[in-house]
Amino acid sequence: MDKNYSKKPYALILAGGSGTRLWPLSREEMPKQFLALCGDTRTLLQRTALRLLALTEKNRLRVVASGKWRALVSHQLLSVGMSGDFIIEEPEGRNTAPAIALGMAELISSGASLDDIVLVCPSDHLIRSEENFAAAVETAMDAAIAGNIVTFGIIPTKPDTGFGYIKTTQTDAPWLSAEEFVEKPDAKKAKSYVESGDYYWNGGIFCFRLSDMISAFETYFPEGASIFSAPREHIIPHFLASPKQSIDYAVMEKAKNIACVPLDAGWSDVGSWDSVYEHSPKDEENNAVSGDVILSGGKDNLVIGCERLICGVDLDSMIVVDTPDALFISPKGSSEKLRCVVKGLSDAGRNEVVESSISARPWGTYSVLSKGDRQKIKKIEVSPGKRLSLQYHVHRSEHWVVVRGTALVTICDLGQDTLGKEIFVHEGESVFVPKGKLHRLENPGKIPLEIIEVQIGEYVGEDDIERVEDDFKRER
Repeated sequence: MDKNYSKKPYALILAGGSGTRLWPLSREEMPKQFLALCGDTRTLLQRTALRLLALTEKNRLRVVASGKWRALVSHQLLSVGMSGDFIIEEPEGRNTAPAIALGMAELISSGASLDDIVLVCPSDHLIRSEENFAAAVETAMDAAIAGNIVTFGIIPTKPDTGFGYIKTTQTDAPWLSAEEFVEKPDAKKAKSYVESGDYYWNGGIFCFRLSDMISAFETYFPEGASIFSAPREHIIPHFLASPKQSIDYAVMEKAKNIACVPLDAGWSDVGSWDSVYEHSPKDEENNAVSGDVILSGGKDNLVIGCERLICGVDLDSMIVVDTPDALFISPKGSSEKLRCVVKGLSDAGRNEVVESSISARPWGTYSVLSKGDRQKIKKIEVSPGKRLSLQYHVHRSEHWVVVRGTALVTICDLGQDTLGKEIFVHEGESVFVPKGKLHRLENPGKIPLEIIEVQIGEYVGEDDIERVEDDFKRER
């Protein structure tokens, strides 16, 4: 085996998933990869990017995500130094096999060679030991250079029935041979798996040489192989025509050259509030708290506050998660039942399942401070040099108050030339935008622009917006 390779790997972050297992923090508009959890100040996506940037260059890192997450991904990864065209946009979710093929196709189109190594990681997992992760990646790259497609096996800490397992056998190399991928077992089987020492949790992290994965797709999943064999302009149609399949089912369970590298790095998929508690820093009473929280007596609690003060007296083994529009309370050990609650809310059409209290846009962010039938109050932050679309509303008027920075505001009648209709609005000043007027908000300064927006009208939904001109080519 040639140990003299020096090129750093390409890295694909899979960030297309959505879910509400950590509701009310996670929403359909704000999945858990975009949340800061377990005592971290950075989100799971940011932590994933930083972990990979320690192993490769920025121009070798790509994020595969739905188009609806583009603004949020760009906004969050700007703070870790990522900019430019690093997002590979999925027109729709088709599971991990087509997503990985789409990422591979874009890497090849942008200059990657078939001998290059690719590392694929989910965006919503926690890994505490960066050093152990880096060491496992080094071993995985050796295995990939030797012609293997590598999966990382998480060393199980308990007989968990919530994960798939990988059965392995020893080899003469520093990695294992993956003999079988096992679906989520019952409790008895999970216990026997862990006791045997031959089984690992399937963490969904992969490493391979492009040529080897292409060959595996062509052999075992030819419908998906057409994605990276098509000309660049035809990649998306082939992606949309590909069956929805996981990479495990499409390739990993069938290929013969699968290696497994054990990973002991404090991994978690943070799939429940109990898991968040397990991996969060705790005080002397084993309480894990964040936000403005005061506990008197009690122990073993997870309490997450958002804006208001939370006080608890003699709480034991409880989970409390507070957000501006929803509060979740549960005994520890019962948080898995949350999915039934969320399904009921979704079936009832509750916005709290979908809408997040903070939303990212290509120009910045906004959060909803208050909402009623005929009014909505937002805090809007516009990044330096960015501007919103030139737009108008059919059902509402808006009043803007500048809290920080200077706004360049355009207001005019529909069909009127905007030239000369611009005014500067400074801190403490305000401007009124009548219903039906063409308008635009811009930050011409070098610091973030913060405004409070008060909407009033018979309908204050986010879809009451008609764009006339937009820097980001959005329809709505």
